[in-house]
Amino acid sequence: MCDQGVGGLVPPPAPVSRRSVLFKLGLGLNALAAILLGVPLVGYVASAIRRRGQQAWVSLGLVSSFPERQTRLASYTNPFTVPWDAKVADIPCWVRRLQGERFQVFAINCTHLGCPIRWFQESGLFMCPCHGGVFYEDGRHASGPPPRPLYQYEHRIRDGRLEVRGGQIPTLSEPV
Repeated sequence: MCDQGVGGLVPPPAPVSRRSVLFKLGLGLNALAAILLGVPLVGYVASAIRRRGQQAWVSLGLVSSFPERQTRLASYTNPFTVPWDAKVADIPCWVRRLQGERFQVFAINCTHLGCPIRWFQESGLFMCPCHGGVFYEDGRHASGPPPRPLYQYEHRIRDGRLEVRGGQIPTLSEPV
C-alpha cells in the first residue's frame, strides 16, 4: 500500500534543479566565510575591551637611584605579557628627576613616527635619529617634524620607589 494524502494520492516530490542546489551551496559557503571572518573580528574587538582595564603600577627603582637634575634611561617589564612577547615586553623610558620627589617620566618614542629618542647630556636635549626631531629636557618640542611634546607616563612615589603605570604606553589616543 502506498500513503495517501488529502486527495488520496501523494504528490510526487518536486524535481531538484541545478539552480536550487547551487543556490544552497552558495548560501552555505557564504555562511562559512562569514563565520571564518567574523570570529577573529569579534575576538579582536573583545580583546581591546578586555585589555583596557589591564594596568598596574610597576617599579622603576629606588628614588635615590635617580640623581637630582639628571636624566637616566630606565626600563620595566610589561606586567601583562604573553609568552611570545620575549624581549619586546621590556619597555624603556627616560626618567628626569627635577628636585626632591618631583619627576618626569617620558616614553622613549618620538612623537613624530615613534623612533626611539636619545638623551644628550652635554646639550640637554632629546634627539630623534630618524628625522631630526629635537626636544628640550622637559619634553617640549624644540625643532624638527614632531608635532607635539614627548609623551609622559603617569607616575608616583610609593615606599621610596618610583613607579609608573604599566600596561599602557602614553599616546594621543590614551593620554596620561
